[in-house]
This record gives sequence, C-alpha cells and structure tokens, in this order.
Amino acid sequence: MIRIAQLSCGAEYSGIQREIERAAETVGATLVYPEVSLEDILNVESTFGVSVSSGDLNMAMARAVRIVQNPDLADAVIVMTCFRCAEAAIIRSEIRKYIHENSKIPVLSYSFTERTTAETLLTRMEALVTTVKYRGLLAREKQTGLTAGIDSGSTTTKAVVMRDNQVIGTGWNPTTEVLQSAEDALQAAIKMSGVAREELQAIGVTGYGRFLVGKHINAKLIQEEITVNSKGAVFLADAQKGPATVIDIGGMDNKAISVQDGIPGGFTMGGICAGASGRFLELTAKRLGVDITELGKLALKGNYQNVAMNSYCIVFGTQSLVNNLAMGRKPEDVAMAACHSVAEQVYEQQLQEVEVKEPVIMVGGTSLIEGLPKAMEELLQIKVTVPKYAQYIGAVGAALLVSGLLED
Repeated sequence: MIRIAQLSCGAEYSGIQREIERAAETVGATLVYPEVSLEDILNVESTFGVSVSSGDLNMAMARAVRIVQNPDLADAVIVMTCFRCAEAAIIRSEIRKYIHENSKIPVLSYSFTERTTAETLLTRMEALVTTVKYRGLLAREKQTGLTAGIDSGSTTTKAVVMRDNQVIGTGWNPTTEVLQSAEDALQAAIKMSGVAREELQAIGVTGYGRFLVGKHINAKLIQEEITVNSKGAVFLADAQKGPATVIDIGGMDNKAISVQDGIPGGFTMGGICAGASGRFLELTAKRLGVDITELGKLALKGNYQNVAMNSYCIVFGTQSLVNNLAMGRKPEDVAMAACHSVAEQVYEQQLQEVEVKEPVIMVGGTSLIEGLPKAMEELLQIKVTVPKYAQYIGAVGAALLVSGLLED
C-alpha cells in the first residue's frame, strides 16, 4: 500500500480529517505521521530559518525534516494548511520547497477550507499514488502501435488517435452529455485518422468523466489528469529529459506541475475562484462580442495597463469588464487586461506552490488564446512554450501511456 505522509495544520480543527482519510482509502493509500521528538521540533527554526507560534506548523516542519532524513518513511507527501491562515501559507510553501529540493519524494501542496470533501481531494491523492506506483509507465517516452486517448473534461471533450508516436487523428466537442460527448470526439478522431475502430489496440481515458467513460468503452487505462496531462505536455513540447513546468488553465480548475524527466515531482491543482479560469475568458469574449477563438488576437493588440481589472473574483471581474467598457475603454485593452487578470491569479495561487523551471509549457484550450501565454511570459520573465496540439495534451498523454500497457 502506498504511504502518504500527511503534514498539516488545522485539519482536525476544521473538521476535514476524516475526509482526507476517506480520499486516501479510496485510492488505496494509507496516511502516515512520522514520529518526531521534542528536540526535532525545537530544531526546525534553524533548518527553515523561520519561527512560528503554531504547534501544528512546528510539528509539520519537524516531520518534513524527518522524511528527508529517512526517505523510507513515506512514498509521497501531502502538505495541507487552512486557506485562512497567512502564516500557514508561508510555512506550507517552505515545507514543500524543502522536500522538493532535498529528496525525490513526490509532494502535493494544498490549501483547504472547512468544506473540503474527500471527492475534492480524490484526484490529488490519486495523482500521488499514480506517480509512485506507475513510475516506470510514466517514464515512457514513446507511443507505439495504434491507440486512442480520450480527455473527458469539465468544459470540452477531446480525443486523439496515435500510431507509432504520431498523432493521426483528433476530435473535439463541448462536454454536454458525458458519454455521448466522448463517443462523438472519438468518432471524429477515428474518421480523421482513416482507421477503423476495431483496429485500435487500446484506449486510455482521463479527465473528470474518466471513470464513467472508461467503464463504458472498456478502456485499458483510466488515469487522473495530473500525471496524464504532464506526460502529454512534455511529449508534445519535446521536453521529456530534464526539468519542465506545465501550466494548464482549464474550464473548472488550474494545474501547475513540476516535472523531472517526464515524471511529476510536485504539483498543485485548484483555483478558489473561477476568475482564474477559462470560464472567465469565455465571459470576456461574450461581453466583447467576439468568439473565444478571436479573443487572443484581439488581446495582442491591447495594453492591459490601460484597464483596471479585478483579479480575484469572477463576479467582480465581470463587473470590471462592464465598467471599463462603459468608460470607453478599448475592447483590445479590456481583452488583454482579462488575460493578465487570469495569468496573475494563476501566478499568485498556483505557481507559488511549485518550482518553476524552464521550459515552461502552457497547455489546454486556453493556451491558444494568444494573450494568455504572453501575459504569463511577462509575469514570469520566462519564455512560455505552447506546443502543437496543446489543447489535446490529456488525450495524447492517455494514448501514449496506454500503449505501454500493451507491452506488459
């Protein structure tokens, strides 16, 4: 059984400890709490260079040191603190950074609320387990044979057909009825590829609808999107050796993943507010009277500094859109300001939780909105790569990984 070390503050007080345990049990993992001495706790200040009053935070830091010194104590680590506590946010980041820099143990950083459920944590826990349990599969660099991948996302459903390391067919449509959307996307990819469905050797599925779709089509691989998307991203960007950072701004949430040699080492998944999502950009396009596919080109003509945009909440962000347009601001300036608003929030919420190393790869449908990668480049002062088929990374990752199961 995979052992996940829980380093947390406030989980019991917030009433979510049982939810954390349920999530771990669901993915076949067990939570462990490394033992530490009083001396270990007293020494954390010298290790981390910071002094805190919280006993739980000091305990979490001491356990982090213990794990680094004795890697056999845990297979993976989850660092969790309450989103209300500023001090805890700093320590959470320091613990995550300390483990990442001093060990090869995969680590997840998460800020919880009193309403966090096991279902909310499921994908995150599953990704930790997958990273440990299927490390050999995740190290795979080539797709072989004839396979398909389906990404059943919250907003769109994508599918690809691959043959011998090449994408030969793609399909895309909005996610409405989950099973039908998956079937339509797969059929479109098969039609473009020119092969017959019965010729497919295996199908892999990822995304929010993976369990339903995977069971329906008898998929050989059903896997969460953290590991699958990161594999698809580094494959398409030709960055499977060495470090990389993957940024995926989706319709419902965002993912930032630190990757080393094609395998996730640390990641965060979240977005407290929809103001940092593709949904906000959809609303922006609608308010400006342009198609979402035209928003990026419009944004490139604008200057975000000409528009004051709220970058926290989708409600107030939309209100800012309306107010700025009423004040006569140029549509292109508003479009670029919206892109910067989303990029800033991802930078502040997600990218502080992972080690950002080049190349930085931006993927997902929002990466095709040209103003967004540009805004991220300006914030990071690092070139951002948007690979071909960036919107299909989940499907590509699934098709690549499932081909590895054919050889077992």
